[in-house]
Amino acid sequence: MMAAPVFITGNPKKLEYLQKWLDIPLGHQKVDLDEIQSLDPHTVVDHKVRQAYEIVGKPVLVEDVSLTFTAMGRLPGTFIKWFIEELGLDSLCDLAKTLEHQNAACSITYALFDGTTVQYFEATQNGTISDSPRGTNGFGWNAIFIPAGTPLTYAEMDEPTFAEWNIRAHAIKKLKEYLTNN
Repeated sequence: MMAAPVFITGNPKKLEYLQKWLDIPLGHQKVDLDEIQSLDPHTVVDHKVRQAYEIVGKPVLVEDVSLTFTAMGRLPGTFIKWFIEELGLDSLCDLAKTLEHQNAACSITYALFDGTTVQYFEATQNGTISDSPRGTNGFGWNAIFIPAGTPLTYAEMDEPTFAEWNIRAHAIKKLKEYLTNN
């Protein structure tokens, strides 16, 4: 079994969630990384994980989350954090209402780098953008994304329901299998 990597994040909720579902002890370190601008999640996490490895000097794990309004091509995508900061959730909902449709997709990409090889662990969930922010659970865009098959935003879901729909859980399952078998 591979030694547990150091998870690079400044968000304690992400660390808590990852440790809970991974069920493997993880190191953790907050490291300021350059976030390159690209609509390709692999390009973003590849840069982050290699930069983190240079700083930490041992196997590292990073993540990046995207939310795409499919009528806008790949936008906001990896830029969702900046869209939220600049526009806010209410304005993002208003923007979605002006589009041909409100279909959306959220995705997560974990990248693990051992100094030699980058491994990717991904999951995607299709859904729609709500007419307005709803719910108080979660963070980021959870109050505006409604996964296909449920009327609730991520932020309206209780923990057991959220676990059923959460893209992190699906990607973490792949990561756990890899770490257990390598």
